[in-house]
Amino acid sequence: MQRQVALIKQSLFDQGYLDEQFMELEELQDDANPNFVEEVAALYFKDSARLINNIDQALERGSFDFNRLDSYMHQFKGSSTSIGASKVKTECTMFREYCRAGNAEGCLRTFQQLKKEHATLRKKLEHYFQAS
Repeated sequence: MQRQVALIKQSLFDQGYLDEQFMELEELQDDANPNFVEEVAALYFKDSARLINNIDQALERGSFDFNRLDSYMHQFKGSSTSIGASKVKTECTMFREYCRAGNAEGCLRTFQQLKKEHATLRKKLEHYFQAS
C-alpha cells in the first residue's frame, strides 16, 4: 500500500501537477495533525472554486475588467503556489499576462485550460488522499 501511495505521488510530480511546495506541506504534517495536507488541499479547492465562480461571472458579463480579472487571478495563483499546484499556477501566470495585454480571447482560452487543469488536479489528489 505504501509503495502504491509513493507511486501515485511520484506520478503527480512526473506529470507536472505538483512541485516542491507540496513536499514542504507534507513535512509540516505530523502525528498531532495527520491530515494536515488533505485539509489544506480541501481549503484550497473550496477557495479556488469561489475564485473560479467569480472569474466565470466576470467573463460572462462580456465587458472585460482586466484589473479585476487580474486581481482574482493573483489570488488564485497565490493559493495554487502555496500548495504546489504547478500546472494551475502556470495557467494563472498566462492568464495574468493576457490581462496585462488586454487580450480577452487569450484570457478566455487560458481560463478554460486552467479549469481543466484544476479539475484534473482535484481528481488526482482525491485519489492520492484515498490511497494514503
